[in-house]
Amino acid sequence: MIQATRPLVFLCAIAGLAASLAAAPAATQSPVLPPKMVTGWNQYVDATQQRISGEMKALPRFLALDFGASAAADRAAVLAGGMPVSEARSVKSGGGNIDVSDGWVHHWRGAVLIPRATLDQVFARLQSSVPGSGQGDVLTSAILSRNGPAMRVFIKVQRQVRVIGTLTFVYNTEHDVAFTRRDAQHGSSTSVATKIAQLDDAGTPTEREFAHGDDHGFLWRWNSYWRYQQVAAGVIAECESLTLSRTAPFGLGMIASHFEKSEAPASMTRALVNLRQHFAAAGQMPHASSPVR
Repeated sequence: MIQATRPLVFLCAIAGLAASLAAAPAATQSPVLPPKMVTGWNQYVDATQQRISGEMKALPRFLALDFGASAAADRAAVLAGGMPVSEARSVKSGGGNIDVSDGWVHHWRGAVLIPRATLDQVFARLQSSVPGSGQGDVLTSAILSRNGPAMRVFIKVQRQVRVIGTLTFVYNTEHDVAFTRRDAQHGSSTSVATKIAQLDDAGTPTEREFAHGDDHGFLWRWNSYWRYQQVAAGVIAECESLTLSRTAPFGLGMIASHFEKSEAPASMTRALVNLRQHFAAAGQMPHASSPVR
């Protein structure tokens, strides 16, 4: 395994770049981004949220998968225990792509059935503990504070990309999470990262956060949008994940491209597996295999 350490050192090895930046404790927020990138990201987020809001009002359709060309097949796959994962893309209200200057938006969605669970159980469990701690991409996690249906969560997460070996990025992140119960059968939650700090020498005694703005730029923003629907077999949980990375320099663009093509769908699948196992561990459903469609 190749451990991501100082900015651009890894990129030197794979892309002929030459740079080395010192690492020091980071500020407690995500990096300040160029104004044009922020504008593009905000436009993309707004378009996504507007679409999601409209879809959730279009009952009996509710999940994002209900609006796709393979809606019936995807829903059947979920009810059969599968986890359909697909790339998504938000567009302008009048059509057309949204330009995120020098940025790359990774937008994926997937769904999983939590068998025999009720919506009340799902909300209670998710508001009392963070899924996946110590499993898959989630190394550690904790609930930092609660305020009614909202809470602030810490997640130490890793992202891996297989390019000439396995490159591992590790981050300390904090998220504002809000839950909304829409009716007896439908609910939603939104998670917005308020801190994303890449770690230098992760997992070692010298582990520390990169200096503010000195990280690789692989994970700069992270929003997650969840929908929950009670069905006869349990609760379907569906996630849409938006993350932002920069497209330059060349080496980082290559890493982001590899992540988009191979690691992003696998990461989404692991998140869905972890969610289902979170309820199995609580005794609210039996342990089961994890078929993936």
